[in-house]
Amino acid sequence: MSTLVIAAEPEPIMIETEKTAVVIIDMQRDFLEPGGFGASLGNDVALLSRAVEPCKRLLDAVRAQGMLVIHTREGHLPDLSDAPRAKVERGAPSLRIGQPGPMGRILIRGEPGHDIIPDLYPKADEPVIDKPGKGAFYATELHSLLQRHAIENLVVCGVTTEVCVHTTVREANDRGYRCLVPGDCCGSYIPAFHDAGLGMIKAQGGIFGWVTDSAAILSGLHR
Repeated sequence: MSTLVIAAEPEPIMIETEKTAVVIIDMQRDFLEPGGFGASLGNDVALLSRAVEPCKRLLDAVRAQGMLVIHTREGHLPDLSDAPRAKVERGAPSLRIGQPGPMGRILIRGEPGHDIIPDLYPKADEPVIDKPGKGAFYATELHSLLQRHAIENLVVCGVTTEVCVHTTVREANDRGYRCLVPGDCCGSYIPAFHDAGLGMIKAQGGIFGWVTDSAAILSGLHR
């Protein structure tokens, strides 16, 4: 078992690799590519691309260490039975959840747009958690999976910082996990929300967790 000391805010954090999982949140085509759900809401999806390369470097490094990697995808069943009406009808997107788009039906499991981008595609032995909500713990098997692996710490990456990443970190904190968030491995359509989201995680002595960057984690892994 390797023990790492990672430079972070509000203070360095010590983690054991065998008790740590990397959770990559919703790096899906529907959010990162033109024509998907993110674009239908009027967002500039290119803003999320800056998180891809740092995530890839981190993913390569933790895979080499044999650490547990978990991917999540937000999406719904084809009959929309797990999609609340309030969610489907909210706002005024150009395409609503379930409607046909350039990458298949928007945010529907099994459609091309629902899948993870090629640069961060899961390996065959890496669990993929399909979630109907923003948080990765809601209506999923994530908590039981982490318990089976005796996981105590989560490195949480992905999109968007203030929505699905933040919700997952809050859920994890309430369940007793220590969360470390590398900010450059996360992204938002609204940069100010990205900064605010990270600030809230590390505020008040780390009320939800620790904030770092991929370079600090890689440095800890290589020491």
